[in-house]
Amino acid sequence: MILVTGGTGFIGQHLVRQLIMQGYEVRLLLRPSPKSPNLPTGLPVQVAVSSLNDSRGLRAALKGINTVIHLAGTEALGVKSDLDGVDIDGTRALTEASREAGIDRFFYMSHLGADKASAFPVFKAKAIAENLIIHSGVPYTIFRSAVVYGPNDHFTNDFARIIEISPSVLLIPGDGSNLLQPIWIQDLVTCLIIALENPDSLGQTYQIGGGETLSFLSIIQIIMDRIDLHRRIIPIMPGYLRVLSVWLEQSRRFPISTYWIDYLAVDRTCPLDSLSRNFNLIPARFHQSLDYL
Repeated sequence: MILVTGGTGFIGQHLVRQLIMQGYEVRLLLRPSPKSPNLPTGLPVQVAVSSLNDSRGLRAALKGINTVIHLAGTEALGVKSDLDGVDIDGTRALTEASREAGIDRFFYMSHLGADKASAFPVFKAKAIAENLIIHSGVPYTIFRSAVVYGPNDHFTNDFARIIEISPSVLLIPGDGSNLLQPIWIQDLVTCLIIALENPDSLGQTYQIGGGETLSFLSIIQIIMDRIDLHRRIIPIMPGYLRVLSVWLEQSRRFPISTYWIDYLAVDRTCPLDSLSRNFNLIPARFHQSLDYL
C-alpha cells in the first residue's frame, strides 16, 4: 500500500487517480483541519489524519504501508507558508517514522534549482529536505521537477486569472526573458509511476522537465492567445513587484503567491531529453496542452 502526502493537491489528485486505476492501494495522509478535505471523487482511498509533526499519528498512518510518496509542501501559501514546519521539520519527522516502520520506498517531489545555498527560501527548504531524506537510511527517489501545468494547476490557471483581472496592462517581474521548461501533469505522473515500478530508480535524484524551454514572456503570450485576452505587458523590477504582491496576497485580492517572484528570478531548466532518456517518454508540447483554460 502507498501513503501519499499532499494527495488532495494538484499533483496529488492526478497521481492518486492514476495509481488507483493501475491497481495500487492508496492511503492519503490528511492534516487535521476544520475544513472538508478535497478528496478525489469516486475513488476507493483510505484516509489517515495526522500532521507531519505528530510522530504518534505518523506511526499509525504508516501501518501496512510499504511506499511513501511525499508531495506535501506549503509554497502555494505564499506569505503564509510554513517552510520550516512542513517542508523541513515535517519531512524530517516523516523520514524518521518511515525508517522505523521499515518502508521500502520513499519518493519526494522537489524543484529544479533546489540548493541549500539558495537565496530563495522555498528552494533552500527543498534542498534541506532532500538532504534529510538522502541521509535518513530510507530507500529514496527524488524528483526535481520543472513547473507543472494541467487542469487546476497553480501556474497557467493562476496567470490566466491575473490576465483576466488586469485592466489593460500586465505587470511582470523583469523583462520576462528567464527560461522555464513546463512539464505536463500526466507526463510527471507517468514518470513517478515508472520509477515506482523500477528498482533501478532507488537512490536516484531525477531532474525532469518538458521537451521545450520557453521564456516566461512567451508563456504569458501563449496563455493570452489561448484565453483570447491580450494585455500590454509592462516589465517591473522584481523587488517592487514583490512588495505589491505581498500586500495584495494579504488582502486576498491576488491569485498568485510571492513564491512565483522567486521562481521567475532565474532560469529553471534541465536537459531537454530528461524524459526520453530516463523514462522513454516523449513529453507533451506546452501550447498543444492548454485546452482546459
